[in-house]
Amino acid sequence: MYEDLEVKESIIPGAGKGLFVNRDVKKGERIVEYLGEIISWKECDTRAERDEGGYVFYINQNKCIDAFHMPEALARFANDARGLIKEKGIKNNCQYEVYKNSGWITTTKNIKAGSELLVSYGAAYWRDIRHNIKLEKLKRAKENIGK
Repeated sequence: MYEDLEVKESIIPGAGKGLFVNRDVKKGERIVEYLGEIISWKECDTRAERDEGGYVFYINQNKCIDAFHMPEALARFANDARGLIKEKGIKNNCQYEVYKNSGWITTTKNIKAGSELLVSYGAAYWRDIRHNIKLEKLKRAKENIGK
């Protein structure tokens, strides 16, 4: 279905795997549907407490698409160029879009074959990630004091 897409090492240092397109695509093209388990926002919160978050596409309170347990769901590999590490010259070229009650990654500009698809996760996502990093550092510091 998505033979024009490939998962390989991201161009963003430390980001892990990224999603690349193997053909030229035009601005406004829907590239890949965000697939996963359909759950409620309440279940998303429950899973986040179990550290099973980070791959959720929010449609509405009753419909969220969770790709956490679906590594074959390609859209989950799209990275955000505005994340924890910002590289000069690397910018987002896609956006998340709700189309016919499903989630999609859509291009915001023309993209050349071989390019990584990069999409904004939103400011709230990165605020939460930074908060969690601070909590983890505090936890490690307290553990080291107790030794």
